[in-house]
Amino acid sequence: MALTKVLAGEGAPHNVLVNALCTGIIESGQWVRRREALAPEMPMVDFLSGMAADRGVPLVRLGTAEEFANMACFLASDVASYITGTAINVDGGLSRVV
Repeated sequence: MALTKVLAGEGAPHNVLVNALCTGIIESGQWVRRREALAPEMPMVDFLSGMAADRGVPLVRLGTAEEFANMACFLASDVASYITGTAINVDGGLSRVV
């Protein structure tokens, strides 16, 4: 996060925005392979929902690559032109405020 803040400060005078996207548990091929190794008889949807519940994801599901990409596209758009130097958690609420 410190590097994000420093780079955001350096880039700001040049209208360069710097942000960090912090990913949570995203559906991917690695989870397909894990299910095949651990529980091949279990339906994929059950495996993924159980994994999310076991890890305490408040939305009780894994994120998708599309959901992560949506945030990246938002930050790359003109709509986010005043957002810099921040970290955004795309994790279904997994990162709680303490």
